[in-house]
Amino acid sequence: QVQLVESGGGLVQAGGSLRLSCAASGRTFSTYAMGWFRQAPGKEREFVGAISRPGSSTYYADSVKGRFTISRDNTKNTVFLQMNSLKPEDTAIYYCAADPQGNWYDPSTFRSWGQGTQVTVSS
Repeated sequence: QVQLVESGGGLVQAGGSLRLSCAASGRTFSTYAMGWFRQAPGKEREFVGAISRPGSSTYYADSVKGRFTISRDNTKNTVFLQMNSLKPEDTAIYYCAADPQGNWYDPSTFRSWGQGTQVTVSS
């Protein structure tokens, strides 16, 4: 079982940046892929991006491509989500997730989830 703790959320103005972190524990970090999802009020949880076990491959939703970057440090058991050029529509609770068992775009395939961190972008 993997335990995940996100941090780094907050309030930022449109055009600003935030960096989210997700610290993992419980299993060897480099043995599973990681994903980021978000959920806005009244909406379904949606895929933001994912990163492969060694960190050599990343995938992004079209809505964040070119603005968000996922990275991981397997020596520190941490995955990051660098968010630039933030927009009000990026406002949501952001979750990290671990160890997908199928389609990485589908949140139901991830075995472990963090508690989420709120990101609010003001216009």
